[in-house]
Amino acid sequence: MIPLIPNKVYHIFNHANGFENTFCSDENFRYFLAKYCLYISPIAETYAYCLMPNHFHIVVRIRSRKIIEKIILNRSSNISTLSNYSTSSNYSKVQNFGIVKIGIVKNNEIIDDKTIELFLSKQFANLFSCYTQSFNKVFNRRGSLFIKNFKRVQIENKQYFFNAVVYTHRNPVHHGFCRHFYEWKHSSYNEIIEENSNIVEVKKLLLLFENKNNFINWHEKKLLDLQFINDNDI
Repeated sequence: MIPLIPNKVYHIFNHANGFENTFCSDENFRYFLAKYCLYISPIAETYAYCLMPNHFHIVVRIRSRKIIEKIILNRSSNISTLSNYSTSSNYSKVQNFGIVKIGIVKNNEIIDDKTIELFLSKQFANLFSCYTQSFNKVFNRRGSLFIKNFKRVQIENKQYFFNAVVYTHRNPVHHGFCRHFYEWKHSSYNEIIEENSNIVEVKKLLLLFENKNNFINWHEKKLLDLQFINDNDI
C-alpha cells in the first residue's frame, strides 16, 4: 500500500466491511463529516468528497511537512515535555498514534518519514474508529464497519486530478443512488458551485479548473475515461 506523504495529492476511498451500509440517516452523514473535520482537515486540504450509503470517495492534498510536524509535536507535548530534551540520544515515546521515536537535536525537532506516515494513516484510522463506535452504539451492533486498509491512489498530474474530482461527484449516478449527480446532497459538488463550504478548498479548486464554468463543463460532459479505478474496489 502506498504511503501518505506530505504535499502529495490522493484519491482516497473506502467501503463498508461486508454488505452493511455505513450511513443510514442524514445524521450519520453529518456526524461523519464533523469527525472528518476533526481528524482529517488539520492534516489535509480537501478538494472533493462524496459519501454514499456503503462507501465514500475523497480527493485530498496532504499538508506540508512543516505543518504535519508541528501537529505531531504539539500533540506529543501533551504526553512529554519535549523542551527537556537537548541531545539526539533523548527520545519521547508518543503513544497517541503508536509507539514512535522523536529525537530532539539542539532544540530542533527531527521527525522521520516513517513517523509522519504512521501519524497520517492513524488520523484516518481514528476517523473510522470514532465513527464506528458511535454508529455501533446507535444501531446496537458490534465489530468493524469499514474495510481496515482504506484504498488510496496518488494523483500525479492535473488530468488525473480533474478526473478524480469528477469521478467522486458522479459516483452516486454510477452506482444508481440518483439520476443526476447534482441531486446527491452528500457530496461537495453543490457546495463548490455555491462557493460555500466548511470542508472543501473551493477557491483553490476553482482556480485549478480555471473557473466555475470549466468546473461545471468537466462534470457534465461524457467522460469515458473515468473508468480508471476498478469498480470492484469501490
